[in-house]
Amino acid sequence: MNPPVLIQPIAERFPAREEQEVVLTLFAPMAKDVQVAGTFNGWRPEATRLARSQSGEWEVTLRLQSGRYEYRFVIDGVWTDDVRAMERVPNGLGEFNSVVQVGLDDRTDLL
Repeated sequence: MNPPVLIQPIAERFPAREEQEVVLTLFAPMAKDVQVAGTFNGWRPEATRLARSQSGEWEVTLRLQSGRYEYRFVIDGVWTDDVRAMERVPNGLGEFNSVVQVGLDDRTDLL
C-alpha cells in the first residue's frame, strides 16, 4: 500500500497569493491631511496616511493579498469618494465606497 500523498497548502503551491503592492492616489492640492480607511485597515483612517507631492498629488502604497477591498479617502477629516475608482458600491450611509480588486499575481514561472 502506498503512503498518502501530502498536499501542500495552496499558498505554498501558488506564490501568487503573496501580498502585492497597490498604489492609491488622490489629487487634492489644497488638502492638509489625507488618509484612507477601508476593509484593509479596519476602517481606521489614522492607520493609513497618504504622502503629498509638490504637485498636490497624494499617494500611498498598500501591500494587499488578492481580493476585493472597499475604501474611502478622508481629506482633512471629511470622508470622500475616490473619483478615479473604477468601481463603487453603496455603503448603507447614503454614500458610496470605492472598490479596488487585487488579482492574482502573474508569476506563474515560479510554479
